[in-house]
Amino acid sequence: MKTSLGQAATRQSRPCRINRPSPKRPYSSQHPRRRFLGLAAGAAAVPAASCIAWAQTYPTRPITMIVPFAAGGSTDVIGRVLAQRMGRSLGQTVIIENVGGADASIGTGRAARARPDGYTISLGPMDAQVLNGGFYSLQYDVLSDFTPISPVATTQFLLYARTAMLAKDLGELIGWLKANPNMASIGVQGMAARLLAVFFQRETKTQFTLVPYRGTAPTMQDLIAGQIDLSFSPPDQLPLMRTGSIKAYAVTGDARLAVAPNIPTFREFGLPSMSFTVWLGLFAPRGTSRDVIAKLNAAAVAALADPTVQSRLVEIGQEIFSRERQTPEVLGRW
Repeated sequence: MKTSLGQAATRQSRPCRINRPSPKRPYSSQHPRRRFLGLAAGAAAVPAASCIAWAQTYPTRPITMIVPFAAGGSTDVIGRVLAQRMGRSLGQTVIIENVGGADASIGTGRAARARPDGYTISLGPMDAQVLNGGFYSLQYDVLSDFTPISPVATTQFLLYARTAMLAKDLGELIGWLKANPNMASIGVQGMAARLLAVFFQRETKTQFTLVPYRGTAPTMQDLIAGQIDLSFSPPDQLPLMRTGSIKAYAVTGDARLAVAPNIPTFREFGLPSMSFTVWLGLFAPRGTSRDVIAKLNAAAVAALADPTVQSRLVEIGQEIFSRERQTPEVLGRW
């Protein structure tokens, strides 16, 4: 499935807002113009200077990073790895807050409503920052209610199954699903997984039940327990396959994963339309100052350049964006 989502409108930062008192009228109509202009310039300079000073001292307390999925999934893992390293650069702790539900729109909405002071940011997946806007009536605007900080990484999905599924490969699975309509169920966490499941049904002319979850971790728990049959989930669940807890049939990328070269692509089974990748980015609420965004971006860039961070993200099947693309402007174009 080729994503054609359109380019997101460029998000612009708003200047620091300060309530200025209305100037008093002079008692005399002979008030010197030069004196008036001097007073006005001085009054305007005070709040501007306070904004600059505030940005220079930021941050002075811990920062919250909202992850719009339940703990334990790939977005949560990435958030915690980034938070630890970004905290070192910023000199303050970055705290993860998991706010799952409604295909990531609950946590994303909370991030949109936060004060634009740099103390609440979000790790936004493509699901929440783009796809949800095309399917739900949201309490926030996916294009205009956020200020981009930096792209983080892209990844693919795999079609996982409970070990009791008898199909040996994707071709046999499709055959079984066709012969047994509505007998199987698939767990979906987020709009990307939901779209993949629906598109897979359409492309293979099969029918099965979609079961919503708040995150990948609870989805996998039920898959292992046999409560559901299938799941489109990220590569970070491959360790469960290696231990024999689940199986994997195919990957949605154009090429096989380096961390799982034995798993074929959907393209190899004659389904090139199932090619699909998703991205993650860091966002702040609309109106966050440019100076604060610059500090957060610098911390994110330093984190993504850290060998320990890179190793961990590659280990869970993430592809980090190149350094030249780790800018607010690049993320804002999506």
